[in-house]
Amino acid sequence: MISPLAYIDPDAQIGENVEIGPFVFIDKNVVIGDNNVIMPNANILYGSRIGNGNRIFPGAVIGAIPQDLKFHGEETTAEIGDNNTIRENVTINRGTAAKGKTIVGNNNLLMEGVHVAHDVWVGSGCIVGNSTKMAGEVIIDDNAIVSGGVLMHQFCRVGGYVMIQGGCRFSKDIPPFIIAGRDPIAYCGINIVGLRRRNFSNELIENIHNAYRIIYNSGKIVSEALEQVRKEVPMSKEIEYIISFVEGSQRGIIR
Repeated sequence: MISPLAYIDPDAQIGENVEIGPFVFIDKNVVIGDNNVIMPNANILYGSRIGNGNRIFPGAVIGAIPQDLKFHGEETTAEIGDNNTIRENVTINRGTAAKGKTIVGNNNLLMEGVHVAHDVWVGSGCIVGNSTKMAGEVIIDDNAIVSGGVLMHQFCRVGGYVMIQGGCRFSKDIPPFIIAGRDPIAYCGINIVGLRRRNFSNELIENIHNAYRIIYNSGKIVSEALEQVRKEVPMSKEIEYIISFVEGSQRGIIR
């Protein structure tokens, strides 16, 4: 299962039933779990931690040092969970002193050419399209769908269950359950198709819609709009998530 043409540092820890193709480079201080497939010409560099059942395609580079001039060789990691598909030429840099680690959760699809910069935290169940680029310390919550060619400014947060149109660029946060698109990027309604596919009830979808109708269309400042949401929309974990996301936004939400 391990090609004789691959290089594996003696210090690397490799789990069971791992397939490693020719010309793969695996550095020291690397831990790889069970049942992974690492295809030819992939590079797994110092500080990488890879879980179980992942497929890593040719040309992917995991654990390269950050593209951040403040990085001075500190001990950091790039941590990949389980059952991810990491396609050709994806780059996942390890963390800096800011957070110490870059994290990609479980069951994600990162398509060709995606860049995951230092200290980014990607949740689980996400799909990220070709050539999308995440700057440092971006956070993507679970079950987000990000189309191709999207540019994310550092420190931005993307909420769960969103759909982001291809080719967008943004420097503000994108709250959960919505569609974001156009140029400049804007709120385009809730992700009703995605929510139905995830078995959200019609009542819950209506409540989410009403919450965003107040936030975006009431003409009130954000704090007043959120207070109205609390008064008028039945509370659930999803509505609480919207409120906490918007209240906690450091960069402000897209309009």
